[in-house]
Amino acid sequence: MIGFLWQSSRGYRLRPWASPYLRWRMETYWGTHAEQIDFNQFWSFLWTHRWEMWRFLRWAGRMRHH
Repeated sequence: MIGFLWQSSRGYRLRPWASPYLRWRMETYWGTHAEQIDFNQFWSFLWTHRWEMWRFLRWAGRMRHH
């Protein structure tokens, strides 16, 4: 689980809202254009969808071990 977060934020670990990969993932899930996602929208999204994100991260961790 932590491994996925570490890899997906490579190069943007101190400011994950600027990561092109994370922005693209949010765009495909949420529908907001990636270039419009800023600091506030990023953290608002994570807070609003925190249980779904937790479930996804657990799934990603299990898939990584398979």
